[in-house]
Amino acid sequence: MISLLQQLNFAQPWWLLGLLLLVPFFFLRGRAGTPTAITYSSLSILISLGQKPKRFPGAVSFGLMILALACAVVAMARPQLRNELSERTASGVDIILAIDISYSMQIVDFRLNGRRAQRITTAKATAEAFIKQRPNDRIGIVAFSGRPYVTSPITLEHDWLIDQLRELQPGLVKEQGTAIGSAIAASATRLHERKSKSKVVILVTDGSNNSGRIAPIEAAKHAAKLGVKIYAIAIGTEQGRLTNGMQIPPQQDVDTTPEQDLARLTGGEDFRVRNPSHLRDPFSSIDQLEKTEIKQHNVVTTEELFPWLAAASLVLALAALTTQSLNPPPAP
Repeated sequence: MISLLQQLNFAQPWWLLGLLLLVPFFFLRGRAGTPTAITYSSLSILISLGQKPKRFPGAVSFGLMILALACAVVAMARPQLRNELSERTASGVDIILAIDISYSMQIVDFRLNGRRAQRITTAKATAEAFIKQRPNDRIGIVAFSGRPYVTSPITLEHDWLIDQLRELQPGLVKEQGTAIGSAIAASATRLHERKSKSKVVILVTDGSNNSGRIAPIEAAKHAAKLGVKIYAIAIGTEQGRLTNGMQIPPQQDVDTTPEQDLARLTGGEDFRVRNPSHLRDPFSSIDQLEKTEIKQHNVVTTEELFPWLAAASLVLALAALTTQSLNPPPAP
């Protein structure tokens, strides 16, 4: 009902002022006219004589005539139903978020909303904001540690995509390690047969490749042949330490040389994030570099409603005249 009212429009709304002219009829109808008879003190003796006048038909015909006039006035205002259809054409950017979920991503050296947070938590929050900024792009998720795991296929259902992103945690993939090459290969393969103009892999990791069956450089060369760009984001501070007895020096985990080579081979860019507050910057840069071209067409259709109201006015007027003719007032 609310949607219908929002679509309703009047081409000549000033005619609606005519409805105000109908109001006086309700007050004039009950008023007495000029006396045409001699007034007696009592007419009780005459009650039993003649035919008793009927008031109901007169009230019905009056009501029908008022409705007929109201429909005629509204018809003159030309009510219309307007439907606006928007057609969007996107050039298309297909994106795979390749997110490291190895155990080192549990290091608490970032801050999120003023609180200390794990690398994985901060990375997911930033990736979620990135997804919300690109509603017209098809995005998928490949999580990886010792092997890649396709968390979400490439989709436009971003609400579902974000739900899958929030579920990512270290330990989701049993194989330990950081298989960057395998993650790139899995992401590029899923982008290969897409017909979009731009294909992008956003690699988020805090470590160097130490497992998997394919080297990152070989995977990057394969991705370049398929027209896939790699944007590599290396995260982690030099003060971070694992607390579960695996005291791996962070300097070994955040070696950015491989990421630089991956980006260079595919025409993308690499980013090194040491300051926790700057993790959003790489995603903002990628958002500016890889934009979807949107073409929007608005189609407006109008349906005229005045013929229906004019027909209703005619029917109501005929009904009022018929009621009055079948029940005439008593003869004098």
